[in-house]
Amino acid sequence: MESLLLLGFYILTFYAFLPGLISRIFGFRVFKRGKTKREIALTFDDGPDPTYTPQLLDLLARYDAKATFFVVGANAERHPDLLRRMKDEGHVIGIHNYVHKTNWFMRPATVKRQIHQTSEVIRKATGVRSSYYRPPWGIVNLFDFSNLGHLQIILWSAMFNDWRQRVGVKRLTKRLMKKLRPGEVLLLHDCGTTLGADEHAPAHMLEALETYLEEGKSRGYRFVHIEEMIEISDQMRARRFERLREQLEHPPKRPRIGLLKRIAVALWLGWERVFQVLFRVKPVKGDAIFHYRVRKYQGETLQLTDGEEIRKGDEVVELHLDNEKLFQTLSSSGSVIRMAIYVVREVGRAMPKLASELAGRPELDHVKGLYGISMINRGSQSFGFSTIDLPPGMFSRFTRIYLSLLLRVLHPGGGQRVREKKETLVPRIIAMSMTEFRRRYPVAATPGTRKRSADVSPSKTLPSQLEPLDKAARELTP
Repeated sequence: MESLLLLGFYILTFYAFLPGLISRIFGFRVFKRGKTKREIALTFDDGPDPTYTPQLLDLLARYDAKATFFVVGANAERHPDLLRRMKDEGHVIGIHNYVHKTNWFMRPATVKRQIHQTSEVIRKATGVRSSYYRPPWGIVNLFDFSNLGHLQIILWSAMFNDWRQRVGVKRLTKRLMKKLRPGEVLLLHDCGTTLGADEHAPAHMLEALETYLEEGKSRGYRFVHIEEMIEISDQMRARRFERLREQLEHPPKRPRIGLLKRIAVALWLGWERVFQVLFRVKPVKGDAIFHYRVRKYQGETLQLTDGEEIRKGDEVVELHLDNEKLFQTLSSSGSVIRMAIYVVREVGRAMPKLASELAGRPELDHVKGLYGISMINRGSQSFGFSTIDLPPGMFSRFTRIYLSLLLRVLHPGGGQRVREKKETLVPRIIAMSMTEFRRRYPVAATPGTRKRSADVSPSKTLPSQLEPLDKAARELTP
């Protein structure tokens, strides 16, 4: 008995659960969201309904909106006039099985027969065959991917529980408004006679949809059927690919840096070298991206995310990015995004090196944490840092001026970048307790060290950190 149950579990997993999961998460063989600038796709399931579908068609006509209707074959067979009206008014008709029953509980041959029956109903009423299929509840089985022939599976990016009358117009409208943005594929229902639905729920849907269409029209959105959405998405994808190919074949020339800029950079970097000598700022061994020094913290108490605190008078390891390396990266590419990706990779390599350098030094046992101030701080939590706003005051204003001036000097288009991203380029404190630092970046025990765990390869820190800092870098990209 146990073996039979286990066999049944395996069959259900591979026949139903895994195909559904793969199609949902990875979009394999399905379309569920578009890439557009101002188009939204409206789709309606379970109809046609003799009461609500004509009202819906009238509403769509008033707003010059096109939609896709995934019809249940049995309903469509009873109302071929509604199918003809859909086609005549420029809408697209898709298949939603002959009866509203999940594919999980039907054999492949049964699913195929359901699709064929519905396709024939559509062809007889309109003279054309459908090219689109949406399985009930969006559930596919293992054989759907090979069974469908020319049909494209269409899922959705947003659904609203609109088949339930108790949701009400107000809540339904609020949910719709959250999805008033390009590329969305909305799932709504123009019929409430299927199992689990409320017969008169479409009345609330129509009222909420009218408000949505009115607001969307005022904002310049277009409401399109799925065929146009796919075509626009394919065109945009092709243009992006073409731009990428052009960039690869014809890489941008290195930005030219004028004499005054070179003098300014040389003076600035010369001053930084003097600063490093005067204030005993040391490079992290192994050609790392930042330098450091140990000093007493003089600011307000920092409350860190792990519950630790850094108070005034506590000793901290103060971090300084190597601005000469940043300038070299910028001058070779002119791109802040490349600089930020470079910073991500180099910080990922430098943190274990810093941990190794600080390990086994008794004079640092009382250091409370790491501390620094940076404009590129979004995503630094992935390295273990807490990000804290600078308290308002003279120091905050001076720091903003200093770092803005630094970007102007280092970036070939820095002045423009500072003006365009004034709200984004906000310097913030990044800090981490030594407890958290040692937990995240342990080093191997060697003669002279007293307590450490297994060595950490720098490469292990990179994958999870690339995405958040790359996102932050895009906000600074020219």
